[in-house]
Amino acid sequence: MSVLAVSGAAGTGANGLAYLGAIGVLAILIVVHELGHFLAARTQGIRVSKFSIGFGPVLWRYQGPETEYALRAIPLGGFVGFPDEDPDSEIPADDPNLLQNRPLWDRAIVISAGVIANLVFAYLLLVVQLGIVGIPDGIRYQPGVVIPQVMAETSPAAQAGIKAGDVVLMVDGQPLPAAKTAIPTLMGLIQNHPGQTINLTLQRGEQQFSVTVIPEMGSDGKGRIGVQLFPNGQPIYRRPHSPIELFTLAATEFQDIFEQIIQGLGLLVTHFRDTASQVSGPVKIVEMGANIAQADAFSLLPFAAFISINLAIINILPLPALDGGQLLLLAVEGVRGKPLPTGLQEGVMQTGLVLLLGLGVFLIVRDTAQLDWVQRLFQ
Repeated sequence: MSVLAVSGAAGTGANGLAYLGAIGVLAILIVVHELGHFLAARTQGIRVSKFSIGFGPVLWRYQGPETEYALRAIPLGGFVGFPDEDPDSEIPADDPNLLQNRPLWDRAIVISAGVIANLVFAYLLLVVQLGIVGIPDGIRYQPGVVIPQVMAETSPAAQAGIKAGDVVLMVDGQPLPAAKTAIPTLMGLIQNHPGQTINLTLQRGEQQFSVTVIPEMGSDGKGRIGVQLFPNGQPIYRRPHSPIELFTLAATEFQDIFEQIIQGLGLLVTHFRDTASQVSGPVKIVEMGANIAQADAFSLLPFAAFISINLAIINILPLPALDGGQLLLLAVEGVRGKPLPTGLQEGVMQTGLVLLLGLGVFLIVRDTAQLDWVQRLFQ
């Protein structure tokens, strides 16, 4: 099973073609995850009855010789179904090719294969991206500092009206240079003025305007406004010197993304109130991808790698209805020497699925309501 959720924020203004590209990326990642489960089962001769993208009502269905392939209405992930889970299945319960009759190791391979598929696919995307676009080799700086993400709706930056994608051109009338010193300069002014008003001159598209923001004091006594900072400029690329360099740098980038996601999940647990608003569902993910695609189509590759790794990490968490929850049940079975009662397992999984779908619907409604064109309808 795959379930989608990420942390992040998006800008606005992407066109229809960019949205289609982002939706396509999301669909491919779900297919990759479910294909991992499917192929791991079929290569071991395990019966598979359903291969579904999405949940809920069926929009399209094809019945193969053994497996039903379906596209469903709720785009929160997908699942691979087995005859073991179908009370109306005509396959004998003692069939050796049923998943439930296979050894623990066989079942563990099938359950974990979706996560493995997403991780491998993410790494290959990074290899392709570095191979096509090239390896970053510096930045051609422009004046200012980019704000790629506003951390929370309650942060000083959000309250001041700062949005993801804004460029900070000046601080208290002091221009930020077209150099790598721009970020340290901005950070220093923010950190050294907790509780004091700072005037920022921003550029949003073709528009320039000023806002005032009051940095809040962090636990270290330094001011912070709740944003990420990124150099303003165009990266310079070079060709990889060798395949070894290409694969090594892709592995390094993969590790960096993996660590960022783990750190983000850690912040979600330890600072839930401040970071919960950053959890995004399919609508926000598509919006993020669309804005990235509009700016640079090749940037969809590292974006897709980020979402693919995120999808893997979320689904390996030991929560009911996720792959990690099923692996946890297998571990319990291995310790006990027998599985938990079927009714208990089904109850736990169904409860988890209902909660996850409820969270997914909430995220879709919330993220849709925050879209600019939706908000304009109610102004």
